[in-house]
Amino acid sequence: MSGFSLLRGLRVLEVAQLAPSSVGGHLADLGAEVIKIEAAPGGDPVRVGGSRAVGGPDGPAFLHLRWNRGKKSVALDLRTPEGRTAFLDLAAHCDAVIEGMRGGYLDWLGVGYDELRRVNPKIVLCTVSGMGTDGPYRGLGTGGPVFDAFAGLRAVDTPDDPPADGVAGSTSPPIAMYALGAYGAMGLLAALHRAAATGTGCRVEVAGIDIAAAWMPDLVDAELNRDRSVHRPGWLPDGRLPDWPRLEAYRTKDGAAILFGAHVEKFWHNFLTAVGRDDLAAVDLTGTDEQAPARAELVWRALTEIFAQRTRAEWVEVFLAHDIAGGPVNTVTDLLTDPHFLARRTTYRTGHDAGDLEFLVSPVRVAGEAFAPALPPEVGADTATVLREITGYDDVRVAR
Repeated sequence: MSGFSLLRGLRVLEVAQLAPSSVGGHLADLGAEVIKIEAAPGGDPVRVGGSRAVGGPDGPAFLHLRWNRGKKSVALDLRTPEGRTAFLDLAAHCDAVIEGMRGGYLDWLGVGYDELRRVNPKIVLCTVSGMGTDGPYRGLGTGGPVFDAFAGLRAVDTPDDPPADGVAGSTSPPIAMYALGAYGAMGLLAALHRAAATGTGCRVEVAGIDIAAAWMPDLVDAELNRDRSVHRPGWLPDGRLPDWPRLEAYRTKDGAAILFGAHVEKFWHNFLTAVGRDDLAAVDLTGTDEQAPARAELVWRALTEIFAQRTRAEWVEVFLAHDIAGGPVNTVTDLLTDPHFLARRTTYRTGHDAGDLEFLVSPVRVAGEAFAPALPPEVGADTATVLREITGYDDVRVAR
């Protein structure tokens, strides 16, 4: 099975490696039949990417187990006439193709959009790349951190002495790399919606650098329109609100942390009543005069002392009981034991040679349906079955 049933009946042909494989991953999670074209013997490099291998040193990577779960794998060499013919024969029976390599890869092979449209006028081609298909950098090989760095989304340090901690050693995930799949799936499904209405397919494109740039409208759009915008009254010169202590993280009694989210007046007054500190309501946290930073620091110090009096779990209970906005600050380890995380049944189990494995479910939830997709297939595991059932190839042609 391939996840939920929402996209059951949709067939997608995927030629993708690494992060672009997540586009088909989202679609498979929602029920689409995703046929992944891979080159034997190694297949998608994401199969062995990352520092952790499951079951042994040569075992699969967690990104592979997430992004390629629920798919079928067909081994074709698209550099050969036989491989290209088989690819187009499959495309004739598919709704969409994902091109998740450098932009123009399928054109270079001679099986690009023009050829796809010839065999299937309704087909949608979703091109997913790092730099896109035009512009002077279109030929650059890229990866996740490059997208964020290009758009100014990632802080990158260049120290004089090692070790550097800005990219390879960073614990900050590459935002655009992980968002790539969601944007690609959204664009592909929107194009399919139009193709169903018009009978004509189209080509859509998603580039990692565009996603990174689009992630920050309050920065990029503001810079684009710098001469047509003004400083909004009520903000401090450093870009913070004068009541910033009401939207801040604080250390708790147990050494953990809580994120306080009482920027809204209702939550702020509910909090002050709950902790018996109505005196803090008299501190002006709206003005932006010269004394505003001092007043904010006064409140911040008071809140630091208040939050240190209870544990993180106790503060969550206070927030719930008194209608106060905020929530726990978790590490990944904390998250997996958080009672809210556990109550939402956010994981599922599946069998593996290394023993039962546990994974996160899709962020999309479907009422009445359980989520438990199959593990990713071995490279080429479905080649013969797919070619026989979809294209009608006999055993001789499958072998060829």
